[in-house]
Amino acid sequence: MISLFHTVISEPLYNGLILLMNILPFFDAGVIVIIFTIIVKIIMLPLSIKVSRAQLQMKSHEKNLSDIKEKYKDNKEEYGRKQLEYYKEKGINPFASFFILLIQLPILIGLYNIFLKSGLPQIDMTLLYSFVSAPLTVDMVFLGLISISEKSIILAVIAGITTYFQISLSTSQSEASSGMQGDMAKAMQVQMKYFFPILMAFIAYTISSAVALYLITSNLFAIGQEIYIKKKYHKSTMVV
Repeated sequence: MISLFHTVISEPLYNGLILLMNILPFFDAGVIVIIFTIIVKIIMLPLSIKVSRAQLQMKSHEKNLSDIKEKYKDNKEEYGRKQLEYYKEKGINPFASFFILLIQLPILIGLYNIFLKSGLPQIDMTLLYSFVSAPLTVDMVFLGLISISEKSIILAVIAGITTYFQISLSTSQSEASSGMQGDMAKAMQVQMKYFFPILMAFIAYTISSAVALYLITSNLFAIGQEIYIKKKYHKSTMVV
């Protein structure tokens, strides 16, 4: 299974990164990491939009679903039946975002894996396809300032800050639910909002600046994507 993952996901991504270094030799490795991350995120954009739209759709129906739950709280079987009827009536697939995220997960893991184990500036020749050659030199100094093969507290902090804003934006318009379930959801959101950025900053600092650049670029792209989707699709997902 691991071998299949490397063959189907990690190796194509690794070759894509090295190929980009050959095509754009005038850029340093840090800029290449940013460009490569953006390219992959753009390729994944249709799936990401579907996830966000599905989440917005579910949020727009939270109040009605909460009313159904309250009405049939003493009859779980009837509650389940009414909930499914509501989903069918409104054309909602409650598992849509989960399935789409599941499709994206291997790619995200593969991206993280290649930045974690890229070994730059050394190139693993055993992983390269026949049509991909190793670049003659790899400039590891990002914008002439920071070596991405080493740790950078500045990039790690920026990674943490952008993670905070990305999580804040993605949860800002979630409607509050009542009762114990709502309280638990709020508690989890608070923990995710404040703990996860610290964790990401720690990971970015512990591994390398290449991972930090990947996280920063990914977060900024996600922030822009979230703003775009909420402006374009929020009204169309409102319950009428």
